[in-house]
Amino acid sequence: MRVFVAGGTGVLGRRLVPRLVARGHQVTATTRSAARRGLLEELGAEAAVMDGLDATSVGEAVARARPDVIVHQMTAISGKPDIKHFDRWFATTNRLRTEGTDHLLAAAAATGVPHFVAQGYASWNGIREGGWVKTEEDPLDPTSTGEGAAALRHLEEVVIAAGGAVLRYGAFYGPGATDDQVELVRKRQYPVVGNGAGHSSWVHLDDAADATVLAVERGARGVFNIVDDDPAPAREWLPHLAACAGARPPLRIPVWLARPLAGAAAVAMMTEGRAFSNAKAKRELGWEPRHPSWREGFKEELA
Repeated sequence: MRVFVAGGTGVLGRRLVPRLVARGHQVTATTRSAARRGLLEELGAEAAVMDGLDATSVGEAVARARPDVIVHQMTAISGKPDIKHFDRWFATTNRLRTEGTDHLLAAAAATGVPHFVAQGYASWNGIREGGWVKTEEDPLDPTSTGEGAAALRHLEEVVIAAGGAVLRYGAFYGPGATDDQVELVRKRQYPVVGNGAGHSSWVHLDDAADATVLAVERGARGVFNIVDDDPAPAREWLPHLAACAGARPPLRIPVWLARPLAGAAAVAMMTEGRAFSNAKAKRELGWEPRHPSWREGFKEELA
């Protein structure tokens, strides 16, 4: 197939593009910077410079590529994590998940692209009621990350309405995905908050890329949680991450202190977060993560 990957130079795009090429697909991948065209060409794709927030730029890039499927991987997450000011940290990503998604869907409609796959998120942001592990039938928490939660809700609604697929990836780990977090852990600036009972789901970049290839090739439609087999509370995964990084155990701080220091989102993640089940992706996509648990995965990546 002709596959158009919007956001080909991101941490997942760099794992996805060569997999699609190896499977025999003709890939056009985009970057916002002309200086990064060479990276995409090295990965085997035809490179296109595109501004995902400019409707004309998106429309022209899609029209030139004439794809059979569009894969939306556009984000703008960089720099030191700033969960306290989540809306500011994710401002451009939120626009890419709203305006950028709308531009890509409009371009798909204008050029007759029959299939659309988009990046969602499913780590700790399940609805904060009931059990600790959620399925695709459970809603995302509408208050988890402020404007970010609203952006994800918009993305899911418009993509599903268009007959596409949303892959709710867990928290990424793998080459280049957790460097900033590990640095904070080594500096003991990433504490366990309160009882640390809030659950999260993780996924290795390679497993996320494999699931995306399956969604492309099988014409998947609907929502899929792309997470590993081992949802776990912060009081388990964070000390393990520190140990694998050769760092001292994380500090533990009470909720009353964490709220002004780290913000409401960090407190919710650490104490009330709800993780996700991958049963549907296994059943309907035939996906099996090669890294079934972050426990072994962290060791491998940080060895």
